[in-house]
Amino acid sequence: MRSSLRPRFLRGSSLKHTVQAPTLHTERLVLRPHRIADAARWYEIQSSPDVLAYTSWPERDAAQSRIHLKERTRHVVLKQANDFLALAIEHDGQLIGDVGLHLRSIVSTSRTAEISWILHPEHYGHGFAAEATSAMMNFAFEQVQIQFLVAVIEAPNAASIVLAERLGFQKMAHDGDSLGFVAGNIR
Repeated sequence: MRSSLRPRFLRGSSLKHTVQAPTLHTERLVLRPHRIADAARWYEIQSSPDVLAYTSWPERDAAQSRIHLKERTRHVVLKQANDFLALAIEHDGQLIGDVGLHLRSIVSTSRTAEISWILHPEHYGHGFAAEATSAMMNFAFEQVQIQFLVAVIEAPNAASIVLAERLGFQKMAHDGDSLGFVAGNIR
């Protein structure tokens, strides 16, 4: 995300229409921008060994986790390549995870984004990750007009691999312990 630290005018072209973070409603979930009020629950999620095993995140103490969450509250706009959109996954009023969309290319014919998801381990096995990720995929294809969605998954993360395949992603690459998957916007 180094290039996203540069001023926007140095970062090149922009989407014709800026995309603001939505609030998405599914049958059981609300996907919404993160709030600093979620700090205690966010720390619980991101410090889980199950979550840390499959992310590149360092271990953080509560204060560092709060800073990380505060940064995530600012990821609410997609306008240029390398912009990142982070949405909290909420179930019954409680933060249970995160789904993200990282804009990689804005060229309309090959607009690409990377999608990611994490879920609190106590909510595994209920279909919440599939429900949230599917909603974000629909948003990406319909509102951001993404042509290709990429998911990078650690090879030992069997549950995320199964989820990606169930959502229509195809395995495209294998680099060390990482697998690359892609899903396209077929019209």
